[in-house]
Order: sequence, then structure tokens, then C-alpha cells
Amino acid sequence: MWTLDDTSGPPSWRRRASATGATLAFSTRRGGTSLPPFDTLNLGRSTLDDPEAIGNNRALLLNSLGLSPLLLATAGQVHGTRIVEATGPGHQADCDALVSSIPGLALAVTTADCMSLLFEAPGAVAAAHSGWRGAADGMPVAALSAVCERAACGADRVHVHFGPCIRGCCYEVGEDVAARFPEGALRHPGGKPRLDLPTATRLALLAAGVPGANIHDTDACTACEPYWYFSHRRDQGRTGRLWGIAACAVTA
Repeated sequence: MWTLDDTSGPPSWRRRASATGATLAFSTRRGGTSLPPFDTLNLGRSTLDDPEAIGNNRALLLNSLGLSPLLLATAGQVHGTRIVEATGPGHQADCDALVSSIPGLALAVTTADCMSLLFEAPGAVAAAHSGWRGAADGMPVAALSAVCERAACGADRVHVHFGPCIRGCCYEVGEDVAARFPEGALRHPGGKPRLDLPTATRLALLAAGVPGANIHDTDACTACEPYWYFSHRRDQGRTGRLWGIAACAVTA
């Protein structure tokens, strides 16, 4: 079960009783040091926020999760489907997902409406950034395949977690975008169609062999909840960034 924990450090979504012992979390916008419009836990270096504040925010969150800021791997994110194996800390340009089997190495992707997806399998984790382009081009299944290969397991052994993102209640898209998704992932309230990224992703993962019981969702909408989340669309681009974080368990 995913719970929004505000008892220790910056409030964040945390996974209780992870299937593999991995550390898994999704940040909120609360509990940091950034000033408006990046208030307060902005984690994205692609923004115009004070770099020192961003560094402080990252350290606050990682420390609260029991992870080291010195063991952080981040993805450059270009709305593609390239996945990189992280063999140590550092920034990986031109990719939208990271996979690793190194205990304690924190994999982080940034979002502000797009989905962050966390994958865990015995001995491997992945973090993926997937907006409508990534979802339409197959990022969720590509990341699943990378985890399966790294863990040497089938899709039935993988658990996938959906972070806060813009959802079908708020995400208006053009007909050209809607045409790239199954009807089950669309809503038609009148006017432009609305896309539900979690539904589209769930359908793709189910078709790829992930059991329904292994797909877990925070059910949080970034656009609906300005107190808790940054939203690029709602805030017209002047906003911060959230993180999805995954790290393999550290064994004694």
C-alpha cells in the first residue's frame, strides 16, 4: 500500500512492505527550502530555481528515506524511450529511464504532470519518466523489459508503481494525441478528449504480462491538488519538479 507520510522529513508517498525490500518513494512539493513559484520542495535542476535550494531539497528528501545524496543517479529526460543502466551515481543525459541492481543507489526521475513509474523485481529496480509521448511510444513496456533482463525474471515477478501525475479528470489532449491510445484510456466529457495516463499504462503492462495485482497506484492527480503537487500545465510552466525514486535494498 502507498501512504502519504508526513511524519519524518519532507512529506512523500512511501511504499510499505515493498515486495523486494527496495526503497520506493514519490515526492510532494512540501517540506523544502525553495521560494515561490518553486515552493517548496523543488527537485528539478531544469528550472530557474536557486541551485543551492535544489541541492538542499534533494539532500533533505534522500536523507529522510535513508538514502545517501552521494549515491544518486538522475536521468536527462527527453520524452523518449531510451533506458540506461546506472552503474554508479551521476547524471545520464538523453534517457528517460534508469535501471540498476546496485544496493542503495537511488534512481530518480523528475515530473510535473508526466508519470513517474517505479519498477521492482528480485535484485533490480528502475525509475522511468513517461508522459503521453513516452506512453504512446512504449516506454512503460521498454522499462519493464529492462528490469526483467537485469533481474533475469519474467514480467510476472515485477511490481510496478504509478506516481502522482495529471489524470483523466484534467488532461485535455488533441484528437491527434487521443488517436494514439486505446479507447479505454480516454474520457469524452464534451469538448476535447481527456487522456488517463495511468489507465493507458496499466493496459500496456497487463498486455505485457504483469499481473494486475502487481500494479500499484498512488491515485494522486498533480493538476487537481496544488497544495501537494507541481503541475506544468496548471502553473503554465512556472513550477517545480517532483521525483520518483527507487533503490535496491541494502543487505547486511
